[in-house]
Formats: sequence, C-alpha cells, structure tokens
Amino acid sequence: MMAAVVVAVAVVDQLVKTLMLGWLEPGQPVAVIGDWFRFTLLFNSGAAFSMGSDSTWLFTCIQIAFVVGVAVAAPRVHDRWTAVGLALIAGGAAGNLVDRLFREPAFFVGHVVDFISVGDFAVFNLADSAITVGVAVFVLGMFFGEQAGEHPDGVDEDATAPADTADDNDAEGEEPARA
Repeated sequence: MMAAVVVAVAVVDQLVKTLMLGWLEPGQPVAVIGDWFRFTLLFNSGAAFSMGSDSTWLFTCIQIAFVVGVAVAAPRVHDRWTAVGLALIAGGAAGNLVDRLFREPAFFVGHVVDFISVGDFAVFNLADSAITVGVAVFVLGMFFGEQAGEHPDGVDEDATAPADTADDNDAEGEEPARA
C-alpha cells in the first residue's frame, strides 16, 4: 500500500506540474479566487519559503535519503497512520526530487516547480502539500494510532502468545513454598 501511495503522489504531482508549465507564464499570477487563491509559476532552488537557495544539492541528497529510507523501512511499518504519513511524505519528496534531478538548471540541482499561491503565504505545489499532510497524519498517528500490542488487523498480539503455565505465586528461579 505504501508504494502505491508514494508513486501516486509523485505521478500526480508531476502531471499537474507539467500542465501548469504549459499553461502559466513564470511570475504572472492567475486569479482563481480573487487575490486570496491564485496560480503563480515559480522555480524554487531552495526548500520551503525559498530557504537555502544555495544548497539545492543538499535538498536533493536529503530527498533521496528519505525516499530510500522509507522504501527500506516500509515492510516493517504496521501502523496505518505511520504508513500513510510516511508514504505521503515520501511521495511528496519523490515528486520534488524528480524536479531536482531533471529540471533546469542542471541534473541534481534542478529547481522545483511551484504554482499554488494562497494569500500572502509562500508559493508551493502538490508535493509540498502531500509532505505537510503526511507530517500531520504521522503526528496524529503518534497520539491516536494503534495501541502498543494491538496488531493493525485488530488481532491482539498478547492474546496469541502462549500462556504462562507457571503458578502465579512462583518467583522466577525459586521453588514454590511448601505448607
């Protein structure tokens, strides 16, 4: 399931970016809901809010490491909240990673295509939204996810463990007291 979410987020992100690149002119806002919601095509070499614009290579490395890390960890993730959260984050990272690897100005240091502008907030894209929602889901899962010892399919793991056959009064390694 995680792989499907990662791929779906990355593919949808890239398809929408391609549509926006064909439709929008860089820096020319297109009002959708007045000045509050508009499309504005920008190319971001940095991270959120264009921070670290001189460190594009570092963000590329971080995104590669995260996507690979999630792929390696995925088989061991059993909590649904964690799985969905990590998959959304990895899908968003993968969508932006494609930009960094294959867009101008060069391989590995490409600029991310951003186009969603809400109010006076930063301009972002669908991959960024998936990352934000994924972090929220992951954090919510820490508080409301499956409880320890409960298997995600509803089976209590403790209930399937072999019962302890020792007398409850027995201390480990000691003989029971005789009357």
